[in-house]
Amino acid sequence: MRIDRTKLGGVSVAAIAVALLVPAAALAQAAEIPATATPGSPPQVDPAPAQNSVVPNTGTTAPDDAALTVPQDQTEAGTEGADIVVTGFRKSLDAALSVKRESVAAVDAIVAEDIAKFPDQNLAESLQRIPGISIQRDAGEGRAITVRGLGAQFTRVRVNGLETVATSTDGASANRDRAFDFNVFASELFNSIVVHKTAEASLDEGSLGAVVDLNTGNPLGGKKGFTLVGSVVGTYNDLSKNVRPRVAGLLSWKSPDGTFGASISGAYQKTDNLELGNNTVRWAQARFDSVDGNPCFFNSNSGTARVNNAGGSYRSSATCDKAALSFHPRIPRYGYILHDRERLGLTGSVQWEPSDATKLSVDALYSRFKETREEKYGEVLLRSNERSIDVVNPVYDANNNMIAATLNDAWVRTEHYFRKSKTEFYQVGASWDQDVSDRFRFTLLGGISQSDATIPVETTFVFDDRDAQGYRYDYTNSRSPLLTFGTSVTDPANFQLAEIRDRPSSTVNKFRTAQLRTEYDVAEGFQLKLGGVYRKFSFDSEAFTRDAVVCPAAGRDVVLGTITCSAPSLFGPSAVYGFSAAGLGETFNIGRAGQPSGNTNDFYIPNIDASAQFTGLYNRPLVLDAGQNRSVSEEVTGGYGQVDVKGTIFGLDYAANGGMRYVRTHQVSTGLNNGVAVTIKRNYDDWLPALNVALFPTEKVILRGAVAKVLTRPTLGNLTPGGSVDGFNYRITFGNPQLDPFRATAFDLAAEWYFAPQSIFSVAVFKKNVESFPVSQATNGTFDSTGLPRSVIPPSSPAALPQNADVIYTITSPVNGTGASLKGLEVALQTTFRFLPGFLKNFGAIANATFIDSSATYLVQGPTVNACVPGANAAAACSFGPNVSTTRSSTLFGLSKRQYNGTLYYEDKKFSARGSISYRGPYVDQNSATGNVFEGYNSTINVDASVRYRITENVEISLEGTNLTDEYRDRYTDLDANRNYEYNHFGRTFFAGARVKL
Repeated sequence: MRIDRTKLGGVSVAAIAVALLVPAAALAQAAEIPATATPGSPPQVDPAPAQNSVVPNTGTTAPDDAALTVPQDQTEAGTEGADIVVTGFRKSLDAALSVKRESVAAVDAIVAEDIAKFPDQNLAESLQRIPGISIQRDAGEGRAITVRGLGAQFTRVRVNGLETVATSTDGASANRDRAFDFNVFASELFNSIVVHKTAEASLDEGSLGAVVDLNTGNPLGGKKGFTLVGSVVGTYNDLSKNVRPRVAGLLSWKSPDGTFGASISGAYQKTDNLELGNNTVRWAQARFDSVDGNPCFFNSNSGTARVNNAGGSYRSSATCDKAALSFHPRIPRYGYILHDRERLGLTGSVQWEPSDATKLSVDALYSRFKETREEKYGEVLLRSNERSIDVVNPVYDANNNMIAATLNDAWVRTEHYFRKSKTEFYQVGASWDQDVSDRFRFTLLGGISQSDATIPVETTFVFDDRDAQGYRYDYTNSRSPLLTFGTSVTDPANFQLAEIRDRPSSTVNKFRTAQLRTEYDVAEGFQLKLGGVYRKFSFDSEAFTRDAVVCPAAGRDVVLGTITCSAPSLFGPSAVYGFSAAGLGETFNIGRAGQPSGNTNDFYIPNIDASAQFTGLYNRPLVLDAGQNRSVSEEVTGGYGQVDVKGTIFGLDYAANGGMRYVRTHQVSTGLNNGVAVTIKRNYDDWLPALNVALFPTEKVILRGAVAKVLTRPTLGNLTPGGSVDGFNYRITFGNPQLDPFRATAFDLAAEWYFAPQSIFSVAVFKKNVESFPVSQATNGTFDSTGLPRSVIPPSSPAALPQNADVIYTITSPVNGTGASLKGLEVALQTTFRFLPGFLKNFGAIANATFIDSSATYLVQGPTVNACVPGANAAAACSFGPNVSTTRSSTLFGLSKRQYNGTLYYEDKKFSARGSISYRGPYVDQNSATGNVFEGYNSTINVDASVRYRITENVEISLEGTNLTDEYRDRYTDLDANRNYEYNHFGRTFFAGARVKL
């Protein structure tokens, strides 16, 4: 008789059978409740599962309309011999706990409590309830995950058993890497998430963190006949103050004989949330024109005549040097960001089981995620313009920050950014499960997926007033600065059109996968697994610019120095001539951005449509953005051998699996270098042993241990043989196609105590020795020293100005480093309060905490310590800097040392409620720039709640709220000084709706 071995790798058939929540009528029959589902027993293979106890070919959880019936040994005191009927949220917890309990490897799961009813609004937000997982949010929604301190790039994601990548253009920048963006998908499309925290030889490689399985529908797991489910929800955000729809539905059918099933589901959501707050775009050091009336630049080192605003030689003095070597905000500003989003998701599944020995399945998934992102700012552009600015009454703090000052001859700027983007994801997969005999079986799996992230429009228009007087900033309260403008920032006569930009781009990721998995029962308690895999991944990114600098109108803005402007032209290749902002703008208010009393809140900014029409922006020719045009192709072939054993030794039950996985990676990287496409090919091989052991000293206690070699392939952006230029921070980055993968040895130990029904207390310790860890290697030099053509410099950046031709750049390239280490502790508790009297017994709680530490060494560019470095001769002007290179130890990027999650819930036959709180500690996100050492995010606390009421057996109403405390996202630059980079909030979001099932 056919026994379908799930593709979850290590999760037993018995566990999945429970997780499927198969019909209660079937479970009520003793023959259909495998004895191996008893808690505490080792995972076993049921030799004769019931016909209706269908195990999905993809590990999909397909809950049905009935409750989960718990075996008798899970009953509570006073109910011995009776079944407990578990419904709703408890039902999903029971199913997830069964998946965890029956696995040999370390596994956690989240299971939908019913068809098309995932327990959270966002997949990433669901995952943060799992111990060791934290999330990164964007626009108030979960986007990417971190598992046991390892960032999104270290996690592999499979959809219906097929590895894939889903990239979006969400956030301030597009994800053009291996990280998986969970916000691309509507959560209603999925029935379960399974997280594999330890490796197995039979599990797909590529993860130092975890392998995450996302599973859609399983029509043969439901009831016979038709099933129809629909939900309608209205969403409201208290910042945007708009109501938007969220609808979902599922239609499935199962034949009367139970051999054929088909289902389709769909979900649609529209939101338009606001993000309000302030940012500085980092802090920097620079020399100013004058400080408190003391001139800093002169005609020559020996001369006495002062040079205002441009040119001349810097003369060192205590006042000027103190200002120059302190850090000031580069672009202090308040902003308004609109996220107008639309999600559409569709799934389809067809399954045919002509006999107990054969099962064929075809699954398809389509998702479309569209966003219009609009940003409006009123700011002062200190960045690269400090030479023209006079500083008055500067205030310094203990961290060498100029936290307050009045600025004259300041560059007041207003800007309007507008981006349209779309991500489309397609996947089609098919599988054939076949029992060749009672002892030998195989699964053949194949499929394709593609994720297209396109940005057809990414436009910015800028208005400048480049000689404004009396601007003052005050960061005494660093997260709520006071920004006041001495000249009118709502009068069009004060502004002229200064810059136009448009940067369309696209990123395409494709996967082609074929796998063969076989199992052979050699003897009782001894199973051999062999398999082969072919997987081809391709990544292609291209980008273009339509940027232009607008030259000043005659008689204005003399601070531009030596720049030479062409004759008036709207369609020249690099510049247009100065135009008044009158008639091209609109006024905006920054809203509830957390600003103090007395702040300037209204600004005249460009109007996108009027400015685009006036300049003919979209008719300008596209220019290749060389640094963002690259591709990587990886072809992986390999196989595995694994032995699964179980039995008893010295009276102790045990289960284990061990084996070896071999993969050969053929990599082809292409990028532009000196305008020429360069292609580099390489091959590398990896042997990846893995061992998992589970011991069962009692019926309620499981001890687990695991050790494995694991890998993650290098970041895609680092593999290009070309170079890219950051013309605003004067940084040049080269790729390195010879980078080795991240390789590590992982160790895990865990103890689990299933002390009551629906309850567990667990402790796990883990350690990862990362043997190879790419790090950045930095040098300093002029742009011309790199050999790159000047055409790769963004034309709208300060680096494109002729007077900045000799500026010293930081030139970085990734190299193979010496490695890093990570270790941690997870503690989790899940329990019900059935021991309490009355209604209190309907309460339950879930809580977990993760404590992590790690150590890695990075090469960083710290602050400059020289305001005036003499030139080659006494008459030459002295230079500023450069930044000081040094090594610095820190955690791995993206790692929070502390994470806590807690949920308190109540549930009876009609009413249910949940409240959740999630804490994520501060973490370093990446290397910084402009002399700051690292940047990252400070701690966050998110609070969510939901209530549901079942009116009838088929109708339910709900009310949910997310981010109830309106938590701010607090981003910092410089680990030691914790300077304000960004401090934004997204408001509270509420969901009210109804759900009907027929």
